[in-house]
Amino acid sequence: MLAAGCAKHFAAHSGPEALRHEFNTIASKKDLAETYLPAFEALIKEAKVEGVMGAYTRLNGEPTCASTFLMGKLKEWGFDGYFVSDCWAIRDFHESHKITKTPTESAAMALNAGCDLNCGCTYVHAIAAEQEGLVSKETIRNAVVRLMRTRMRLGLFEEHTEFDDIPYDVVACDEHRKVSLECAEKSMVLLKNNGMLPLKKEEIKSIAVIGPNSDSIDALRGNYYGTSVGPKTFLEGIRDEAGSDIRVYYAEGASLSKDRIQPLAMAEDGIAEALILSEMSDAVVLCVGLDATLEGEQGDTGNAFDSGDKRDLLLPEGQRVLIEKVLALGKPTVVVLSAGSSINPLCDKADALIQAWYPGELGGVALANILFGKVSPSGKLPVTFYESIDAIPDFADYSMKGRTYRYTRDNILYPFGFGLTYSKVAVTDCFYNPDKNAINVTVQNQGSVDAEDIVQIYVHSKSSDATPFPKLCGFKRVAIPAGSEEEVEISISDSAFTVVNEEGEVISGGNEFTFYAGTCQPDPLSEKLSGTSCISVSVVK
Repeated sequence: MLAAGCAKHFAAHSGPEALRHEFNTIASKKDLAETYLPAFEALIKEAKVEGVMGAYTRLNGEPTCASTFLMGKLKEWGFDGYFVSDCWAIRDFHESHKITKTPTESAAMALNAGCDLNCGCTYVHAIAAEQEGLVSKETIRNAVVRLMRTRMRLGLFEEHTEFDDIPYDVVACDEHRKVSLECAEKSMVLLKNNGMLPLKKEEIKSIAVIGPNSDSIDALRGNYYGTSVGPKTFLEGIRDEAGSDIRVYYAEGASLSKDRIQPLAMAEDGIAEALILSEMSDAVVLCVGLDATLEGEQGDTGNAFDSGDKRDLLLPEGQRVLIEKVLALGKPTVVVLSAGSSINPLCDKADALIQAWYPGELGGVALANILFGKVSPSGKLPVTFYESIDAIPDFADYSMKGRTYRYTRDNILYPFGFGLTYSKVAVTDCFYNPDKNAINVTVQNQGSVDAEDIVQIYVHSKSSDATPFPKLCGFKRVAIPAGSEEEVEISISDSAFTVVNEEGEVISGGNEFTFYAGTCQPDPLSEKLSGTSCISVSVVK
């Protein structure tokens, strides 16, 4: 049976949505091999994905759904599945990229390159392409064979498969909802906490839950979603956990993206109610951010002016006004940010900040469990949060220079790999075990709260081809009781000892390496924000 699904948007697809149908991505050999391709290589070699989907763009002049370079990489990695275009991407060959002149030529180009399946309608011209001698019957046959092979692997031609024995009531069963809740709890990132969290029920009689994402199901599910059996918004989760002894007030406060909530009202029509409720409450939970109407795929978004892209790293103006006026009250306030991307929430005056992402159907339960201390937060940022868009290279520039934790330490609001817990977890010792190619660390919970944290291993070589700053090469989630100490072994792949040269060749990184172990990356800002330091060990190979 199939081991995994489809690797989408292969590869170097992360630029402007509005331009994607005609955009030509220019990426160096080094950046491709070092940054853009490794995740796809791992998906194919390790996850054994069955399908790969090409993107709309061109890559260094070639349409990604008919790229000799990308298709060559798939062969090099031993890919044994099928290749499918993104929807109507092959039509872009002649309509937008102007690489071909007709649909027939586009169909032939894609088929000859190895695109087995067209999501769209261009392959209705495949027969004409064969009749005109643009593609052979054997090429078409090979594409069909690969597609039928996948259907056979799925058991679609069998009278009975093991999946037929799974009853429908397994869907959204308690076991699955438990996993959903656990994922939400472990993914939320505590970015700031001056001691306000966790909330103590015995000290609080009222909470104001404020903001456009407070009672929003869209803030739970992001883009591309199914229908949940019983979603819990942030407001509902807090109400359930607060119980009858704590009064929970609610005000929308502001529209998600407009200057007013009601179309016929005056601007800032929700601010007064939000301020009144905040003033009379012991604590404020300010739920702001985005949803799929503001960041999403082109054509599936209400953000028509930018096709799903944000214009800057700030929240919409109406939300910024709400945040500033609520924080000006000086009430104990935690900001909960729902978004799938880097945002500067302008909440340096907030007592606490939680990055909730789009946490799924039980996101409200997960948030409440974290707010009230039933769960210690343990998520880490998988991306860098920048301070300002002005200091970031142009969005259409695919060079890594000035981007990501490996290439810059400037303009950083919250660093890659950063995230707090309600305790203090620190790595106090580490050494390299050459027999197992592993880093062994001593981890201490120096606080008074049982916690989970993620121990991270970074490596840097003295090679001139190495990235300017250390790269992540291993990590492990560790559950550690308060006041205890654990010995943890983290395996390191052989790629930790390699670098990529300007020709895109993966070569040895030399014989001198420094490994860093901690609960964050080894940079001054990460260590300052987390209150811990990374331990280093030098290794000679």
